[in-house]
Amino acid sequence: MTATDKSGSGAAAEALASGETHSFQAEVARLLHLMVHSVYSDTDIFLRELISNSADACDKLRYEALSNPALLADDPELAITLVADKTKGTLTVADNGIGMSRAELIDNLGTIARSGTHAFMESIGESGSAPKLIGQFGVGFYAAFMVASRVDVVSRRAGSDEVWQWSSDGSGSFTIEPYEGDDAPRRGTSIRLTLKDDAKSFLEAWRIEQIVRAYSDHVAIPIRLVEVNEGKPGEARQINTAAALWTRSKSEITPEQYKEFFGALAGIYSDPALIIHYRAEGRHEYAVLLCIPSEPPFDLFDPERRGRQKLYVRRVFITDDAEFLPGYLRFIRGVIDSEDMPLNISREMLQNNPLVGQIRKAVTNRVLSEIKRTAEQDPEGFAKIWASYGAVIKEGLYEDAARRDELFEIVRFRTTASEGETRTLKEYVAAMKTNQTAIYYVTADDVRKAAAAPQLEGFKARGLEVLLLTDPVDSFWTRSALGFDGKPFRSITQGAADLASIPLEKTEEIKSDQAQDKSALGTLLAAIKQSLGDAVKDVRLSERLTSSPVCLVADAGGLDRHLERLLAKQAPGGGTQAQPILELNPNHPVISGLARRAKLNGASDEINEAAWLLLDQAYILEGEPVPDPAAFAKRLTGVMGKVLVD
Repeated sequence: MTATDKSGSGAAAEALASGETHSFQAEVARLLHLMVHSVYSDTDIFLRELISNSADACDKLRYEALSNPALLADDPELAITLVADKTKGTLTVADNGIGMSRAELIDNLGTIARSGTHAFMESIGESGSAPKLIGQFGVGFYAAFMVASRVDVVSRRAGSDEVWQWSSDGSGSFTIEPYEGDDAPRRGTSIRLTLKDDAKSFLEAWRIEQIVRAYSDHVAIPIRLVEVNEGKPGEARQINTAAALWTRSKSEITPEQYKEFFGALAGIYSDPALIIHYRAEGRHEYAVLLCIPSEPPFDLFDPERRGRQKLYVRRVFITDDAEFLPGYLRFIRGVIDSEDMPLNISREMLQNNPLVGQIRKAVTNRVLSEIKRTAEQDPEGFAKIWASYGAVIKEGLYEDAARRDELFEIVRFRTTASEGETRTLKEYVAAMKTNQTAIYYVTADDVRKAAAAPQLEGFKARGLEVLLLTDPVDSFWTRSALGFDGKPFRSITQGAADLASIPLEKTEEIKSDQAQDKSALGTLLAAIKQSLGDAVKDVRLSERLTSSPVCLVADAGGLDRHLERLLAKQAPGGGTQAQPILELNPNHPVISGLARRAKLNGASDEINEAAWLLLDQAYILEGEPVPDPAAFAKRLTGVMGKVLVD
């Protein structure tokens, strides 16, 4: 077992009476109840998880020994030993790794600590798929209670003289006391499972070897099996290859071995969507073994956006969050093993080490090129990757300007012409109309709202393709990106539409059959602007509307309206938004009728009421609440009354 918190929590640090009994934290107690009383189809995973924990403990000892070699001096050969005793009905998983102190035993095994148990409980409640989730959420130790009626953990922290025993039958409490047995480990942790009657098959050598070969053959620590018959231990024999998978040739590794490696490494037991395995040689030498999970990791949208790549130096574990990839590739899991980096490098030094920076740059470029190659050669496989991680990859368009052009070749977009599929910017540009000078886009909360935006009407009528952008980051990168292939990005809800030079293709969408009276429209614009006052920045005729009477747009020099709404949500009290511009469809019968009334009567109560109703309608078409619902309801009732009441 590995120690995850050397300091211990405040509760654990308090003085505890020897042999005292403690209750599990509520979430752990609930988890144990599920483990003990529910039936899962794959009980083998308990051994896989305990072996993975032991391997982590050995890796952590190697790291601490870099600064304190005495920790390894008396027992330098790290190993994991499995002891199967059929007479006693016990299976023991022992390692000579870092070990745990009393406080660490309580923190790691008795409380929620950093194991992610709470998140696990929420997910298991939703999916009911325990075997897959156990490793993913780091609660593998508790899987022991699936097969054991009692678990005893004896541990000595490296460099300590104290040995402690943690014991529980999984019923809701545990005991902790000093251990003084003759078989106390000199260092490390021994987990003894008293197996249930229906789990005694895990004492058979063939079953143990089968599980180790399937799940843990890649573990770079020797795993040895000792069979005890009638109280006499047999000779220990190694049952795994103990070769780090990333050091082996790709041709020697099966897809199943890759799958189990990433399962043990990152708790992701589904088939990887993409595996990147290579060795860099030349100025710097390092091995890289990374994967894109087929299912998004549970922490994909963690606010810290931390990377999850493990760093090794000449097979010595350094850290499990080296962040060799930028935040927008944080879903990638794997290992980077350097031959050149100093063994005594610390986690703090990683961020400023020039060699790390060079490796980070090279690995990021290689990952992006592999994703691009997948998009070109395996469109179906790439489509699954994009469906899971497209919103995250697009974060790079905003924060990684140096690689923006490379990312533009990867990103995919829903458009008004894609019919449910996605398209590349290269495909968009190739289909641009004569006289079209920009790449048009609309931002919204989802595709349905984007496709229903009234501002789209004039673009559809001219056969102009528009990107439907629905991820929050879209509102930001479109403002910072200069363009693609010499074509700037332009929001259809901001500034002038400039569509006069592009002829209409769908004239049937124009509703009015009456010639426009420009002077009457001018009078109407002036009357509506006078009525609305400061509620709008301007009122003008629209080129972008064909069937809707009105829409709202933002000023060319301001923020896109969707971005304004996103920022307002984050501001205290909801923030404030700039005054919108109200655009009128001069071809719509309602606008034509109002123009005739305005020409005859000028500004009137009737035009005033209509002006506010049109503004409220424009807000509703955008999916926004009207500024004054009571006033809107009163005006609408008044209009209905004139029509319906005799």
